[in-house]
Amino acid sequence: MSICFVAIHGSFCGNLQARGVDTVRTSKDSLKNHHLKEVSIRAARLSLRNTSATPVQILKGADLEKLNSLSVADAIRFFSGVQLKDYGGIGGLKTVNVRSLGTNHVAVFYDGVEFGNAQNGQVDLGKFSLDNIEEIDLYNAQKSTIFQPAKGFAAGASLYLVAKQPNFELGSRTNGKLSFKTGSFGLVNPSLLWQYKLSDNLYSSISTEVMHANGRYKFRTTNGINGYDTTAIRHNGDIDAQRIEAGLYGKLKDSSSWTLKGYLYHSDRGLPGPTVGNNFNSKQRQTERDAFVQSSYNKKFGKSYSLMLSAKYTDDHTRYFDPEITTTRGLLEDKYDERELYLSAANKFHINSFWDIALSVDYQRNTLDATQNDSAQYRFVRPVRNNVLTVLATELHFKRFNAQASLLGTFVNDQVDTLQAAGKKTEYTPSVLLSWQPFDSPDFRLRSFYKSIFRLPSFNDLYYTFIGNSLLRPEYTKQYDVGFTYNKTFRQHTLIYFAVQADAYYNTVKDKIVAIPGLNLARWTMYNLGKVHIRGLEINSQATWQLPGEVFINTGISYTYQKAIDVTNPTDINYKQQIPYTPLNSGSVLVGAEWRKFTFNYSYMYVDSRYDSKENSPDNYLQPWYTHDVSFSYTTNYNKHKIKFTGEVNNVFSQYNYITLNYPMPERNYRFTISSTF
Repeated sequence: MSICFVAIHGSFCGNLQARGVDTVRTSKDSLKNHHLKEVSIRAARLSLRNTSATPVQILKGADLEKLNSLSVADAIRFFSGVQLKDYGGIGGLKTVNVRSLGTNHVAVFYDGVEFGNAQNGQVDLGKFSLDNIEEIDLYNAQKSTIFQPAKGFAAGASLYLVAKQPNFELGSRTNGKLSFKTGSFGLVNPSLLWQYKLSDNLYSSISTEVMHANGRYKFRTTNGINGYDTTAIRHNGDIDAQRIEAGLYGKLKDSSSWTLKGYLYHSDRGLPGPTVGNNFNSKQRQTERDAFVQSSYNKKFGKSYSLMLSAKYTDDHTRYFDPEITTTRGLLEDKYDERELYLSAANKFHINSFWDIALSVDYQRNTLDATQNDSAQYRFVRPVRNNVLTVLATELHFKRFNAQASLLGTFVNDQVDTLQAAGKKTEYTPSVLLSWQPFDSPDFRLRSFYKSIFRLPSFNDLYYTFIGNSLLRPEYTKQYDVGFTYNKTFRQHTLIYFAVQADAYYNTVKDKIVAIPGLNLARWTMYNLGKVHIRGLEINSQATWQLPGEVFINTGISYTYQKAIDVTNPTDINYKQQIPYTPLNSGSVLVGAEWRKFTFNYSYMYVDSRYDSKENSPDNYLQPWYTHDVSFSYTTNYNKHKIKFTGEVNNVFSQYNYITLNYPMPERNYRFTISSTF
């Protein structure tokens, strides 16, 4: 899929510039002046972002509209340092791993509040459609601000999703967008976004969509000796999903603001199993119902004190069904109910012109109940986790130098109704972030950070029948990073924008949580076993060109080098070998062109060879893979409505690839979209 990629605290500005011209242009003679004005505004925003002490990659606004993607998972594949695990096409589970720290170290936030998952610690990014997403931000370590909830300090990497906010033109009370997608895999995907201005200080928003797909596609499989020997059809990758969100946004007379959001997602999907032997037709099913209500309140008391309050209640239900396994009570059917209560208060104190202090306190309560088909024999322990996070942070900010330091305290108490609980755990983890402008020009900036963090074992790690180990220790990580950013906006040149960012990093993981098989595959044991050292380099650059005749060209390239080795035991055969599914080299190239109402995008993505097991032997070798994707779009105005037609061809040359062993990805596929604003 082709995307408008972002790597330097901002996005390809060419698309935004062109669209900015479309919205304000009144005549051809005014084109140049308005365009230069837009570039100036864009450059100022990039300069502000450039002060971040942690690497951040952003997709937002018009750039997101150019994405040939159904979900957030598709969009972030082109971010550097990211490894996406995809288990089977359009309906398969999709999780993300950043800098090889592991999926459980990536926190996902929606409008500033985290998506929790105490059951397995992983968030399926395939659930999140782009239809109601205004911005996607990926931060290594954490946001470079001390004024945020304590949760924002408590992960190795943070992915922030921002919903589209109501924005009305002068004299208008309504906004909306209606779109319809169809294409390969039997895709039918209508969606609607409607925003209404209730008063000058109160806005509402409703977003809803339905997605149906049969998920079938051809793939090739091999017996590992004679090469490709079978062409088969991927079955049980179907999905039927519905999502609805409703939000209220308010401003009060005292200049404070508040939001209230309700969210409901329901899906029934097949779980395409691994293509091992002739087992191409898994019949496992999963039904999900995720619901939450969240609210936030922000107020600034003069110049010296700011307050941010957040609250959330989540009720998630999952049903897993496997008709091919029979238990003492019939076919295997397990049901899980997870509930979460989250409260947060963040305080910032402005001491003087260069010194701020922040104190954030979060409380989170998670419960998990399970109805297992064989519960008479294997009773689920029904864990309850009470978690308190406190952060004391300080920031010194000068004209050319910025320093932040924080100390996170984590206080956890697990309880179960039977057997042994993990009990109480207390940890303190620090972080230090630095950013320095060495020259008079703000275009170039150096940065560095150190962060110590850990992740708690999930409920599945601790308590799942035959798997859990309540004595597991948290998984500890230390992150070191040093890098620079440079961005420059040019006036009256063919090259109007150029940016580059580079970071070298070193991570260590201690007490890594791993699963070891027992006497049979149904009985695994969890251990703290493993030390991993990770060294890497990330380079991203992009440029925007303006050619005669209102032609804009966006070009971008990203490259990641990553050496992630197991240093657990010098006597192991896999000692100092690359950990599974981590390519040594990966990268992407993007070229986009815009001319008046037409847009063309081309993208290329490359992933080096990997190994599917700890032992880097020929038997575990996975070949490199790459994809070429193209898209065309045409935008026109009809009766005050902006109508857009888009056609996509993904994996143009039908490159055969596995992101995860035995889970083949689709070859060439198509998608068509028509959308209209009102």
